[in-house]
Amino acid sequence: MTEYKVALLGFGGVNRALTQLIADRNSRWADELGFTLKVVGVSDLYLGSIIDKDGLDAQALAAVPAVKGSFATLPGGNAEPANETVIRFSGADIVAEATFTNPVDGEPATTFCRWSLEKGVSVVTTNKGPVALHAQSLKALAQSTGARFEFEGAVMSGTPVIRLAKELLAGSQITGFKGILNGTSNFVLSSMENGLDFCGAVAQAQALGYAEADPTADVEGHDVRLKVAILANELLGAQLKPNDVVCKGISQITAGNIAEAAKVNARWKLIGSAEKQADGSISASVSPQLLPADDALSAVSGATNAITFATTLLGPVTVVGAGAGRVETAFALLADIVSIHNHKTASGKSS
Repeated sequence: MTEYKVALLGFGGVNRALTQLIADRNSRWADELGFTLKVVGVSDLYLGSIIDKDGLDAQALAAVPAVKGSFATLPGGNAEPANETVIRFSGADIVAEATFTNPVDGEPATTFCRWSLEKGVSVVTTNKGPVALHAQSLKALAQSTGARFEFEGAVMSGTPVIRLAKELLAGSQITGFKGILNGTSNFVLSSMENGLDFCGAVAQAQALGYAEADPTADVEGHDVRLKVAILANELLGAQLKPNDVVCKGISQITAGNIAEAAKVNARWKLIGSAEKQADGSISASVSPQLLPADDALSAVSGATNAITFATTLLGPVTVVGAGAGRVETAFALLADIVSIHNHKTASGKSS
């Protein structure tokens, strides 16, 4: 039986949910997946850090209160974060990186990824910054050290769009995609269809935990722009930076616009898209679009995400699923670990 030692960077909702899954399902994974996970280190900017090469109690970790410095209450814990120490000295085989997204330069998460990969430690991340800005160099570094760099959860949380497109649609000749890639903005538009104005819809999203105190990244399309760059680069062979993606959000959509759309049986959606042109170039954008009722994305409501791939052999292929949620995003980390395990098993490297 293979056991992977995992270090967690960031202990907000996602890695805490992964820890709870480990506590609840590790024995089942041994039978279903062929491996178990052991947490050997955690570092969090707010909670502090803790290392135990023999393994930490996942149930106790998951129950740590979200109080500043609370890791210091555990045996061997410290009130201060120690990202580099956890990466270099915890003995981890895999680092699960789930710190905050920096859309400007991807730091400090990109450095965390590099430290891990340089050591030959594989990385699974939900962080859009390092992937959108530095995926090519990080993948090359991983290959040079025999590690893996996996990031399924960076686009649609637990819904496996990157791996699905690369593996299950391989050979179908994907020529482009368009998608609802931000649950917050889609929830806001759905709420406006139910009678709220823009500000009221945003307030409701904040009250339900879908939107941050500052919702700008979601409603102005900045979050989707990162995801479009990731997908275009991974699936269409583009070399786009986020700023190469033309971007417009939904803050100018009014209740009147929503009402007019309903009269013609259409709906406003914030769409992230990219398309391969005849000359091989890639055009990419984020913008509010008026979708007719017969468009597969038109009926997608609430915080749900969806994407339609344009393919030469199959025509349009649409995937609908969760685009947010702690457990859902933690599942994406697990799916990446499954991919690492399958790769090692296929190459005869699993222990």
